[in-house]
Amino acid sequence: MEKPIRVLIAKPGLDGHDRGAKVVAHALREAGMEVIYTGLHQTVEQIMEAALQEDVDVIGLSILSGAHLPITEKLMNLLAEQDMAEVPVIVGGNIPQRDIEKLKALRVAGVFPTATPFEDIVGFIKEKVGGGQ
Repeated sequence: MEKPIRVLIAKPGLDGHDRGAKVVAHALREAGMEVIYTGLHQTVEQIMEAALQEDVDVIGLSILSGAHLPITEKLMNLLAEQDMAEVPVIVGGNIPQRDIEKLKALRVAGVFPTATPFEDIVGFIKEKVGGGQ
């Protein structure tokens, strides 16, 4: 029996809306994944610490505030410093089309703008982590 994929869902910064993150977390749990949700207003350092403590397979950032580029860049740098650069990071929320390539240039594994079907997110994670579940 394989261990479930462990996904950290984080709400960084001042963004106070977490309905989407909670719905995605529910969809991932329904797909057999273990989800750790950080809650609102997390710093990048808090997200990094949670990822370390929870030994997660994937980090998901839910960002609606428009600060996705600087937040993601800071997290990616911290992951590299902690020798965790291999942990896939996915970003979802209000992500303009023009920023998707910029996020991928930061080594983000996947970008899921608002209204992405849950099946796409689940399938991507399963494929990225190697089937897990």
